Amino acid sequence: MKITDIKTAQARYNYVRVYTDEGLVGTGECSHCGSGWRKIVEDLKGTFIGKDPLDVDCLFEEARRAHIFRGALAGLFISALTGIEIALWDLAGKALDVPVYRLLGGKFRDRIRLYVDSAHGGAEDFESYKKTADWVKEQGFTAIKFDLDDGGNPYKLDKWNWSVTPGELEDLTERVAMMREAVGSKMDLAVDMHGFYDGYSGLKIACAVEPYNLLWLEEPVPPENIDALLRIKQATHTPLCVGENLYLRYGFRELLEKQAADVIMPDISKCGGLSECRKIANMAEIYYIPMAPHNNSGPLSTLADSHVCASIPNFLALEWHRMGDDTWDDVLLTNEPLIQDGYVVLPDTPGLGAELNDDFVQQSSSETPLFQ
Repeated sequence: MKITDIKTAQARYNYVRVYTDEGLVGTGECSHCGSGWRKIVEDLKGTFIGKDPLDVDCLFEEARRAHIFRGALAGLFISALTGIEIALWDLAGKALDVPVYRLLGGKFRDRIRLYVDSAHGGAEDFESYKKTADWVKEQGFTAIKFDLDDGGNPYKLDKWNWSVTPGELEDLTERVAMMREAVGSKMDLAVDMHGFYDGYSGLKIACAVEPYNLLWLEEPVPPENIDALLRIKQATHTPLCVGENLYLRYGFRELLEKQAADVIMPDISKCGGLSECRKIANMAEIYYIPMAPHNNSGPLSTLADSHVCASIPNFLALEWHRMGDDTWDDVLLTNEPLIQDGYVVLPDTPGLGAELNDDFVQQSSSETPLFQ
């Protein structure tokens, strides 16, 4: 079996489809891709056509090394290549008639725990937090995340300098207290700061929210300086989670070696794909650091991520960022909903386990045919 073509579609989410001379196809999704990702995939086709699609790791590395001087270290290039990698795994599973998690070494679990990223949860008061938390609980989820950073905070003095003022610190701490009261003491609560604060402020906030037993405080400082993050980690009992802006296992090396975070959150469909993120998880495991992948993507990516999450022992929870999306269950062709009682239930069908609903996806695309 040989690869004959690779095509892309941009229809709300970013899709890559790999075709073969035996009629089998595999479909992947890549995330956080700005303009230009489809041109990168088009340029990469020559590296893949005529090759055996079962050599997933070899093909990925061949393409990456061939373009090392064109940005194949991080960023948009890796995200585009990730879409191809996920499509290859889907194809490999179908060719061998097994679910992808079997090819990744088997599964540690049948269900993949999700946590709900509810952003700000509506207007920031207790009732809005409580309403959001109650809905999340009713759906069977066991963990929730709220955003804490706020460029419009009335106590902020300068939109560029994100040093926290005394009034702002008091306000942010009160918000976390409301979040904890809203979700209750038994539910996992994470809080996201999006890397906007300086080291001094991130440290103050991390220490101030210690009484609220957070699952983690996410990105209290920007991702570029591991030592600044390490200083916060060493000074607080609040667990820290980072990693959505790191790429490949090389991007996680310093973070893990310095043990500057308590939880890592690679974005699987952005930073290298299924095999690469399994390697990242294995690196983290030797430091006893759990993995809770970032996921702001669609159903296909969520399903693909779940195969990695099933195949590693140090999995904590997978993000789900599509609260209120009424079309969620229409994107994939499945016999049962992808999410059941707050978990992704892993299918035992070949490949990723579900096909893209091309007819439905076509509705959000101006292209005909869908894949070009």
